[in-house]
Amino acid sequence: MKSNLTTMQWLLRREVWEHKGMVMWAPAVVALIIVTLVLGGLLMGQNLTVHMDGQAAHLKDHLVEHMLRPGAKQEFARAASEMYVAIGVPLYLELGVLVFFYCLGALYDDRRDRSLLFWKSLPVSDRMTVTSKVAVALLVTPVITMLAATALSLAVILLMCTAAAFQGVHLFGTLLSTGEFYLAPLRMFGLLPVYMLWALPTVGWLLLVSSWARSKVFLWAVGVPLGAGVLVAWTSKIFALEWNIGWFMQHVVARLLTGVAPGSWFMYVRPASLEGKEEGRMGAAELLFDSWASLASPVVWIGAVAGVAMIAGAVWMRRWREEG
Repeated sequence: MKSNLTTMQWLLRREVWEHKGMVMWAPAVVALIIVTLVLGGLLMGQNLTVHMDGQAAHLKDHLVEHMLRPGAKQEFARAASEMYVAIGVPLYLELGVLVFFYCLGALYDDRRDRSLLFWKSLPVSDRMTVTSKVAVALLVTPVITMLAATALSLAVILLMCTAAAFQGVHLFGTLLSTGEFYLAPLRMFGLLPVYMLWALPTVGWLLLVSSWARSKVFLWAVGVPLGAGVLVAWTSKIFALEWNIGWFMQHVVARLLTGVAPGSWFMYVRPASLEGKEEGRMGAAELLFDSWASLASPVVWIGAVAGVAMIAGAVWMRRWREEG
């Protein structure tokens, strides 16, 4: 058992080392760009206040007065928990793209550059090798992205508080004494098991394609589900079968291609917290509750079983696939 854990640890290190640019640097670079843009905007705003005319100065004074009224600071502190979700959206969108293309090339690249022969000469089973790639896609990459998103959100919120302090509005004390400020990032990490279950079908499908496609893996991965959808629609129309094409596109095609996108489960489950809300805003607490509530749907479990079956197929294909 200890030997297997050590082997898996080294396999994970190998994957992270070989894909360091995707796993670590991509989220860090995007976060740094966003922080730079926010900082530049705040500095520009500070510079404009020096040269503003009377009307603009009056507006600034009105905003400062508004923030100094009773309860305004507490409202900002509560809103900061929602900002954890909003500020990190670019990184979570990037996460879906990174995991998609990582899985697409995870097994294909080993065969393309012939490094598969080297790895097969080592005392490492195909099952453990594929499992390590699944772990990077479903655990390592999301965790690193969540850490980067948390750091980004924290940096932006603190920059906003610093800018407010230069205008005479001190928000740090109220913000740091609010429990939601600390709970919001923990709730985002609480979404990880939900993400893993919903992403399993897409990860399994992409690894399966990556294990057998000789070339053009992207066209195979995307073309087969879309082609199946077109075929089903054409067959239904020609033979007047009245099949539910929308159901097939949503529960088969979309599940195979979009599962790695965070929040994709809301395509299948209506968030309870948005019922009766016109603005459609969702905080970290509501997002956590509604995401875990989506696990009550049989769609997620059927997809998870299908994903595990496709991962098993990828293991079998890696074991018996012969090139040339």
